[in-house]
Amino acid sequence: MLDGTSHQKEEQQIVTTSVAASQDAALVQGVLHEVAKRIVGQEYMVERLLIALLTGGHVLLEGVPGLAKTLTVRTLAETVRTSFQRIQFTPDLLPADVVGTQIFDQPTGEFRVKHGPIFANIILADEINRAPAKVQAALLEAMQEKQVTIGGTTYRLAEPFLVLATQNPIEQEGTYPLPEAQVDRFMMKLRVGYPTRAEEKEILRRMAGGESIVVNAIASPEELLDARRRISELYMDERIVDYIVDLVHATRSPADVGAADLRPLIEFGASPRATISLAQASRAHAFLRGRAFVTPDDVKSIAPDVLRHRVLTSFEADAEGVTSDTIVSRLLAVVEAP
Repeated sequence: MLDGTSHQKEEQQIVTTSVAASQDAALVQGVLHEVAKRIVGQEYMVERLLIALLTGGHVLLEGVPGLAKTLTVRTLAETVRTSFQRIQFTPDLLPADVVGTQIFDQPTGEFRVKHGPIFANIILADEINRAPAKVQAALLEAMQEKQVTIGGTTYRLAEPFLVLATQNPIEQEGTYPLPEAQVDRFMMKLRVGYPTRAEEKEILRRMAGGESIVVNAIASPEELLDARRRISELYMDERIVDYIVDLVHATRSPADVGAADLRPLIEFGASPRATISLAQASRAHAFLRGRAFVTPDDVKSIAPDVLRHRVLTSFEADAEGVTSDTIVSRLLAVVEAP
């Protein structure tokens, strides 16, 4: 039987948890409301970007030009009271244009460091695959280690730090495919599609006047980091953990789950980083739905976005027109969920 002090502590913990949950719900709904002022439809893309914001995972968005990828990222960044930089990647961009460089100060006769646009909390890397490999590689250290090196000195990047990158389909002219090591650093890769007819009509109605739509900054970096901590503590049953590990393992050894015919179609499976990302994203997916625990449906919903860029298809798959999305869908169908 609980004594008076223990019972009081338990009640206080319940109240604290309820208050935090209501604050989180208000934060999420507030961000979604602000984004919806400017962005019509694209709920899938907005929710995935919000998951990235709440977990600290980087996102790669792929789609043809004109689908509001850049506008959505910029709008989401405007809802947070923090620093934001947009980097337009072009074929003549240099690594120093991204991370910064040392410049000579004539009055003092010394070199000083000029920070590049990477020194911001939210980075929009626009058309990332239009820059050559050296510039793409300049993002690697920043994305993974959250630090950059200029002139032999290492500088930490402030939290939260998030890279939201857009790219055009590889088939388009003037694009450089991202190397596997770079792509693996993105928590999710999203495929952005065309709006529906009704959505496009609403887009036309809103934009016809040419007036800018004001978006309010309603979230602080501290609130995001607090929510991020609570998401990392969200309950995940051991059976869900096993399910996530089984899914990722199946991308490397599909025969173990009765899909041996997929083995010739897979060049490389997903890395352990995919397991971590899938767990984090599944927790955030549950968090956005107001749940304090993760279900198999959370994992299934987010798995294609986490795995599609980490499952590399073979020449045989390319010849047969089989994509990584097809492989992931097949594995989701055969791996037994708890």
